[in-house]
Amino acid sequence: MEIKEAKFITSAAREEQFIKPDKPMIAVCGKSNAGKSTLINLLAGRKNLAKTSAAPGRTRLVNYFDFGEFILADLPGYGYAAVSREEKEKWGRTLDAFFARKEDIAHVFLLSDIRRDPSADDMQMVTYLNYHILPFTVVATKSDKLSKMRAKERVRAVAQRFGLGADNVISVSGLTGEGKAAMLSRIAAVIRVRRETPVLDEEE
Repeated sequence: MEIKEAKFITSAAREEQFIKPDKPMIAVCGKSNAGKSTLINLLAGRKNLAKTSAAPGRTRLVNYFDFGEFILADLPGYGYAAVSREEKEKWGRTLDAFFARKEDIAHVFLLSDIRRDPSADDMQMVTYLNYHILPFTVVATKSDKLSKMRAKERVRAVAQRFGLGADNVISVSGLTGEGKAAMLSRIAAVIRVRRETPVLDEEE
């Protein structure tokens, strides 16, 4: 698939501000500083659609973007130590409320730095997604920091740690563009499945 245009829609700080998508919605989540904004900009083919920051923990809202054939929801990063307990709990409530509306979510991209083993928070997120039967793909970011051979080894290691097949982990670099085609292919498949799946009435 090809992204012809991507634009920011709105930000939501509370559950009542969450949008009801009129097309497939893909969520992007991960540890603070995992590279969510960089990934969004890579998919959009733009440098500043999502604001990046050297300081982790800056995304404190759910930010929605229109990518034409789908909606992308950028979720607050988790696991950042240098914020108050109250702020962490607020982020946690926001994530819980967002994922509770799982009928609105077509797929989840869980970002994890390819250089590091998944954190306890990452493992908890995978457990959460599996428990709620939310389809997801792990995106191993910052692959340009490693050699190609080492990156392949890390993909296998990350997949094993999460208990996934290697085809459920995509290595990506916002710098070189590696992995963009694979992600767009995965998104196209998600959209196709979503369109082919009948929507049941709430009464059913």
